[in-house]
Amino acid sequence: MGIRSTIGGYLRTRLSECGIDAAFGVPGDFNLVLLERLLENDDLCWVGNCNELNAAYAADGYARMKGAAALVITYGVGDLSALNGIAGAFAEHVPVICISGVPPLHAIRQRMMLHHTSGAGNIEDVMGCMAQFTAAQARITPANAAREIDRLLETAMREKRPVYLQVPCDIVNLEIEAPSAPLNLAPLQSDRKQLERAVGAVAERLENARRPAILIDGDAHRFGLRPLICELGQTLGVPFAALASGRTIFDEQHPLYRGIYAGVASTGQAAETVEQSDCLLAIGVRFFDITTGLHTHNIDDENLVAIDPFSVSVDGKTFEGVGAADVLRELNLHFGSKGKSTAAAEVAMQAPLSIAEPQASLSYESLWQQLERFLEPGDVVIAESGTSSASIGGIRLPAGSAFIHQTLWASIGYALPAMLGSMLAQPARRHVLFIGDGSVQMTAQELSTMFRCGLKPVIFVINNAGYTIERAIYGREAVYNDIQSWDYRALPEVFRDGSPLLTVRAATQSELQVALEAAQRADRFTLIEVMLEKTDMPKGMVNFGKRVAEFNFGGGEQ
Repeated sequence: MGIRSTIGGYLRTRLSECGIDAAFGVPGDFNLVLLERLLENDDLCWVGNCNELNAAYAADGYARMKGAAALVITYGVGDLSALNGIAGAFAEHVPVICISGVPPLHAIRQRMMLHHTSGAGNIEDVMGCMAQFTAAQARITPANAAREIDRLLETAMREKRPVYLQVPCDIVNLEIEAPSAPLNLAPLQSDRKQLERAVGAVAERLENARRPAILIDGDAHRFGLRPLICELGQTLGVPFAALASGRTIFDEQHPLYRGIYAGVASTGQAAETVEQSDCLLAIGVRFFDITTGLHTHNIDDENLVAIDPFSVSVDGKTFEGVGAADVLRELNLHFGSKGKSTAAAEVAMQAPLSIAEPQASLSYESLWQQLERFLEPGDVVIAESGTSSASIGGIRLPAGSAFIHQTLWASIGYALPAMLGSMLAQPARRHVLFIGDGSVQMTAQELSTMFRCGLKPVIFVINNAGYTIERAIYGREAVYNDIQSWDYRALPEVFRDGSPLLTVRAATQSELQVALEAAQRADRFTLIEVMLEKTDMPKGMVNFGKRVAEFNFGGGEQ
């Protein structure tokens, strides 16, 4: 039996069922009534952003920690401003519900020429743009509202990708007959016979392997596989490694952790563990240039057992219609009485760093030695693409931490708004951001939203006078890699509302140590500006830059 509900009220109810309690976005004349309906109860709060791109990034960060996110924008100018962020969510399998308030349905049907449109008399052009980067799209009408809202939200939650919903502004308050049953958010139900065959094939490979190992990637996060993977790892007691986009699924302080696998750019013992395994369980793995050291991974396909969200491939055969969660659950049951559990790792407390040359200028090497000791168990660590992500790959993150990095789409400026979203998703945890000066200048406005929301991040701005990742690839001294110098330490003063603030600039090792000690004790908005030479680069980035230059341009002067 159905219920009576306004279209806006029904959408709000369904978003709540997805676990969403915040909506990001920017108001516009086509979405104002929709915002009224979405916000009329306390189960959804509004996070107004400074622009739609930042809102999309923030929704992405929120969804990574919460499971899904809502983005509410206005037609045309809002849609296309948000599109880069939506494309990133699509590439990285992040379920963002993009809701666009569009012109009245009667105006659409009459093909009226309206503001925020291209003037072509239709609004199909934007739908076409969004369709390239979303898993499903729909324009709501009174006749299809309940059905299409359910279809899109279920698609987003099941496929872990963004969807795009157009809501004409004149129908939001109309009542419809809506289903009373909750959304169907159950994961893919595996074909039982296929599941038995797949599990049997994987179990046989594991039982006959001499050097089994596990390799994990970001989809293991997105599809909620972490508990099952950790259980399997403990049961089997085999070594494991992660791609850069799949960090913190396993505890990186565990004695079986071997590091980040990235082909020739691997850390620790990851390359040996992965490449010499005769049965490599690759769970949710996608190999692309950034995570493989420019496609330098050396893995024999015969040794690869790929457990993907909706299929399993082993010994040249692919089993479709089986969910990764079901496969891992059955493997845990199979090996539960056979495997030998490994003891949990004892995480030693790190001794304070002894600084040999306290007045020496900071370098990437000395900087990250100190930053590694600053991080604590349970932290949410956010790293911007570039020097921050390259450097953080060389350290082990604390037990129980989470890691956010836009590895595949790699849009600079993403990380700062993403931190806003992650903090609103899990406010009880400490959130630590590492970001370069060039990236800050892309999206610095969202510092104001952090103050408005009463958030207390810890932000490290790596000030090295420009786009260092680009310098590593080409144009080391070129003017196009330079940017205007900002006083980053003073920047929060522009945005804050009198709330407590800690801002520090550190140019030497001793200054950084003092800053870190102050930040460790601070329960307030904290920004530490770290001064580095513009041509100082992590060793791994120098090598990566050379490979990228060769790949893109055939080499040449750096």
